[in-house]
Amino acid sequence: MNSFSNFFQKKIPSLADLSELKTDIHSHLIPGIDDGSQSIEESISMIQSLKALKLEKLITTPHINYYYPKNTSELILNGLSNLNDALINADISITIEAAAEYMIDDGFEEKFLKGDLLTFGKKYLLVELSFHFPPLNLIPLLFKFQLEGYKIVLAHPERYVYWHNSFNVYEDLKNRGILFQINFVSLTGFYSHQIKRMAEKLIDNNMVDFVGSDLHHIAHLDLIKDALTEQYFIRLLSNPQLLNKTL
Repeated sequence: MNSFSNFFQKKIPSLADLSELKTDIHSHLIPGIDDGSQSIEESISMIQSLKALKLEKLITTPHINYYYPKNTSELILNGLSNLNDALINADISITIEAAAEYMIDDGFEEKFLKGDLLTFGKKYLLVELSFHFPPLNLIPLLFKFQLEGYKIVLAHPERYVYWHNSFNVYEDLKNRGILFQINFVSLTGFYSHQIKRMAEKLIDNNMVDFVGSDLHHIAHLDLIKDALTEQYFIRLLSNPQLLNKTL
């Protein structure tokens, strides 16, 4: 039995679907352009699964890095168009849009200067950092983008373990207007118990603005279903501050 079949055999708790969330803002569903879906069939299976969890809208966010993958806005939007065509052919009705997950690296500012940035909602810009160390110029760079009207959304801040012993860094970023998006599966302990505890601490301190699946492949689906049984996730879904439902 394949992973997709196993997914549907696993019962969803009645109070823990994603209808209250409405929108997933972080996933990798356009096939063949990053480390996410590798085929249109895989994309369709994952989208069917997310729809079964009662999501109404998906904002897929392929990686854009300076070194790899060197995606462009044009490539992503063309991939989105092909994916939407495939969904129509498969008679799957769900709203799917595209933005991008930008690594703050050597090429990030150049894209800004060219005006070549894919955002979602009201000029929300999803960015991520290296898992090894933060960029030295992070604060002034983010401030420059904010001055141009971008609303910076930091992807999975709970996974940046170099800040775990310096919670004041998270507090400083929040005070500067940076929005935080945590991953569903961080609350399952999949990445590590340390990351799970930080995700919970961010929730306890009312610092989470968005939540996302960060779905890369079908094997992630069971982990997402595990997240739905976590009390912290259920608490988060009922938080009126959560912005997913406004998109």
